[in-house]
Amino acid sequence: MPLADPVPAAAVAPAASPDAVAVSIVMPCLNEAQPLAHCVANAREALDRIAAEYGLPGEIVIADNGSTDGSQAIAEALGARVVPVAAKGYGAALIGGFDAARGRYLVMGDADGSYDFTDAVAMIGRLEDGADLCMGSRFKGGIKPGAMPWKNRYIGNPLLTGILNLFFRSGIDDAHCGLRAIRKEAYRALGLESTGMEFASEMVIKASLKRIRMDEVPATLSPDLRDRAPHLRPWRDGWRHLRYLFMLSPTWAFGVPALLLAGIGSLILAAEVLSDLGLLHYPVRFGANWAIMAAFAVTTGHFAAVGSLAAHLYGARLGYRPLRPLLYKLADLLTLEHALFGGGLLVLAAVVGLVGVVVHWSSMDFSAPRSVLPLVLAAVAGVVGIQTMMGGLLLSILAGHEGRFVIQQAKN
Repeated sequence: MPLADPVPAAAVAPAASPDAVAVSIVMPCLNEAQPLAHCVANAREALDRIAAEYGLPGEIVIADNGSTDGSQAIAEALGARVVPVAAKGYGAALIGGFDAARGRYLVMGDADGSYDFTDAVAMIGRLEDGADLCMGSRFKGGIKPGAMPWKNRYIGNPLLTGILNLFFRSGIDDAHCGLRAIRKEAYRALGLESTGMEFASEMVIKASLKRIRMDEVPATLSPDLRDRAPHLRPWRDGWRHLRYLFMLSPTWAFGVPALLLAGIGSLILAAEVLSDLGLLHYPVRFGANWAIMAAFAVTTGHFAAVGSLAAHLYGARLGYRPLRPLLYKLADLLTLEHALFGGGLLVLAAVVGLVGVVVHWSSMDFSAPRSVLPLVLAAVAGVVGIQTMMGGLLLSILAGHEGRFVIQQAKN
């Protein structure tokens, strides 16, 4: 692949004084020699407009992820500052570039020529107006022919953005736009960690969870200027985004399944118990098979509920998720001792039930019992009890080996 044309001397801008930098445009870079000159010139134009409109000087930071095509030399010749980032990946490069940036406002955008950095001028205006994060929207700004594959434009992006908005109430039109601006203190507060493409989702999710102000402005998307395939792999990276959404949403990953499974299973078991007692009459009985399936649903639902509580408390402990007020009200009940005691009572009830089943079975000369319901109920009590006790130990570990699951640290 040919290198970019030599850079005209007039295009090279002197580096800004470190103390004077207010805006840092950060580009992740891995073998982008072909489009890099265009991108740096475009970023320089954006910084000139930002300086003229807001009086904010800036710098261009190239977060190089190990380029072997001379990208570093091209960037330095254009007056950009090159920051080597050893950790591989889109997110890793941006984190390295952000950490090294000198500006209080950080602009991120790809180094492939697909974004127009002058769209970031309006983003800086939103940050000046008080926003913490400003997203670009390609669907509002315009997607030029050939800039985005149809499956990304009409399936992947709308689907993933819709799920993200459903799970986290972000209210963002285009959650995966690669052109965005963020205050450096907001970036630090979010504690972003993702090294791959899911970095884009992590930023929006954690901004939503921490309830920082997010604005959105139009951004245009053009076909990139490279003659090679992009680093993005739609199916692989789409799956990584999707799984990340569920990992950061205990409500949808665990809570909703727990409610559905435990609720439906409990209704079936309750109907069977009331029918056996003669208190409920209906034309169709669920029977033994459905009672067993209901037991499976209840125990699985309880396990999911423990998972939901564990993930929620863990996220609060790490500081990116506010703890639900209900958990503060239940803080005195949510302890290891209560989990062990309550689980132990359920296990004891299961043992007593099993003994009763065996005694009744022996009184019938060990013939097949009329109903499996008592045995099913005893099994459910035992499984739920054991899961409660073990879940309590897990929650204590996640709480920092504390007896109380809801700790004051999570509230801060």
